[in-house]
Amino acid sequence: MMEQTLLLVKPDGVYRALIGKIISKIEDSGLKIVAMKMVLPNDAIAKMQYIEDKEWMESVGNKTLSTFREKGIETKETPLQIGKRVHSYLTDYLTSGPIVAIVVEGNEAISVIRKIVGATEPRKAEPSSIRGQYAIDSYDIADKKQRAVRNLVHASEDKKTAEREISVWFKPGEIIKYRRLDEDAIY
Repeated sequence: MMEQTLLLVKPDGVYRALIGKIISKIEDSGLKIVAMKMVLPNDAIAKMQYIEDKEWMESVGNKTLSTFREKGIETKETPLQIGKRVHSYLTDYLTSGPIVAIVVEGNEAISVIRKIVGATEPRKAEPSSIRGQYAIDSYDIADKKQRAVRNLVHASEDKKTAEREISVWFKPGEIIKYRRLDEDAIY
């Protein structure tokens, strides 16, 4: 199924000059870049990207509490409080420098891109993924330093999210329709 998804090269990916390597992985997979721009996000756009969704924040908080329990860490924070803190870290991270916003198109683009970028925590990502190959941060370090995990990229998690996120960064006229020369061989 042909679909579009959003990929953001976050500030750490830009500062480390990994934009070209990330684009190469996308194009080498057979997916097509149909929109791309470099942006210096402000707080308002970061909050549109990472919306303050109570369900999402509680989910993040519950996952964090589960990890804390496994490690024997005690906290009095509620799942919602943890989620709000993580949300704050993410918006701070996204506004800390330039990002490259990319719309990627292709068969099953959302799941393919998520496989290419790897697990959210770089130390758990497959070695051949973007995060597995170029990042070594962990939740432990991020928690200790009270910041988001530096994992180079963001990838939309599902079709509904991809549509919403693409509209945050791009107007419809900025997304280009074209055929790659190798599309007949790929599809």
